[in-house]
Amino acid sequence: MPTLQRAGAVSAIAGAVVLLVATLLHPMSADPADPAAAFAEYAAARAWVASHLGQFLGVGLMFVGLYALRASLAGGPADWLAGLALAFALAALGTAAVLQAVDGVALKLTVDRWAAAAAPQRQSAFDAAFAVRQIEIGVASSLGLLFGVSALLFGMATIGSGIYPIWLGGLAVVAGAGTAAGGTLTAFAGFSPLAMNVAMPSNLLMLVWIAVTGAVMWRRAG
Repeated sequence: MPTLQRAGAVSAIAGAVVLLVATLLHPMSADPADPAAAFAEYAAARAWVASHLGQFLGVGLMFVGLYALRASLAGGPADWLAGLALAFALAALGTAAVLQAVDGVALKLTVDRWAAAAAPQRQSAFDAAFAVRQIEIGVASSLGLLFGVSALLFGMATIGSGIYPIWLGGLAVVAGAGTAAGGTLTAFAGFSPLAMNVAMPSNLLMLVWIAVTGAVMWRRAG
């Protein structure tokens, strides 16, 4: 168990850092609710695919950390909550893979074709990219809901475990609730200013929670 906790601790911290760095490499100047402006920015991005693969790597590493967290809670009073939380985290990992395939690969190809299209084909190329964008929005909203619920459940399990600080569980509950709310708003309004203003701070808080959880697990492992 100490070996798993140390591996999970390192993975949690590394995953949070990798995801943050990869996200910072993502173009974010254009308004994501303005498809034409966003697509033009995406078409000019050279590191688009690499940044999205980096994001998925970060999510994968964070999942290892959550797996270790769940293992540390096994057999305790909140065992069933931790198991349910890990199930949602696993679903989120699969959804993250789909999101990176849609956003990191398919969307990039379609916006590149739109940017290079001759005038007669430009509208149809834009419509194709816009359709892929709608799929991205749907998958992104599901990812926010799944990861948010996972963090919320992990927070409740941590609070009820008696082996981790209550404030750590509280941080997870706040981050999870905000991330789930951001996913819900994205489902209804797309990448609107309201959805982004809720989702982005909550996602950042989620990274803080996972990194801090990694540090606590490392200390607990001795």
